[in-house]
Amino acid sequence: MRFRPCIDLHNGKVVQIVGGTLKGDCPDVNFETEKSPEDFAMLYAQDNLYGGHVISLGSGNYDAALSALKAFPGGLHMGGGINPDNAKTFLDAGASHVIVTSYVFTNGIINFSRLDSLIKTVGKTRLVLDLSCRKKENEFMIVTDRWQKFTDVQISHENLLRLSDYCDEFLVHGVDVEGKMTGIDSELVSLLAEHSPIPTTYAGGVKSMNDLDLIKDIGKNIIDITIGSALDIFGGSIPYKSVVEWHKKNI
Repeated sequence: MRFRPCIDLHNGKVVQIVGGTLKGDCPDVNFETEKSPEDFAMLYAQDNLYGGHVISLGSGNYDAALSALKAFPGGLHMGGGINPDNAKTFLDAGASHVIVTSYVFTNGIINFSRLDSLIKTVGKTRLVLDLSCRKKENEFMIVTDRWQKFTDVQISHENLLRLSDYCDEFLVHGVDVEGKMTGIDSELVSLLAEHSPIPTTYAGGVKSMNDLDLIKDIGKNIIDITIGSALDIFGGSIPYKSVVEWHKKNI
């Protein structure tokens, strides 16, 4: 189990938002800093934290994203508006992987033609599928378009197994708890641990160091974790350095 750091970008600034509020260009922002994306990328490089992600939340983040990727070559994944036309640009800038959601999940279903196009462009080993989800009628359903639109695709054994043939990893935000620091979605973590056949990172709701141990337990020590708003480097109360030390003891 690993800690995967994040750099979320909105209007070129590093921010943390409440996950379900990203409508248009005015999400509920928990945190914004004048520190550059490059500063955070260099911090993660210094602490040898590979496999984190840079996420572009809307437009106006292109230069900021490139600066982070170039500061930690091979250390970060890039997501947000990724498609076959721009994926190679981010990979060439230093991203180890690109993360895709909305381009692949269109009109409520999995567009396998688009998925094949992405694989031809970047290769399976450099593709991460973002399966961020919200609960609907007691099932976790993948959401797209800034987490506002439900698809008809459920987080299930069958779907995780099928999609694992097309990518290297999954990234899954529990959108209903994302950015709220009210505790993790234990049911979702358990579901991912039970059924995901490839490396998977969970994000959403972490409020204390105890949540890391909880994820390790119910995630069977195989589900990685991203922490955003709760970290002190993003205005929260959990010491970043404590998480780094925890990570070193648990990898």
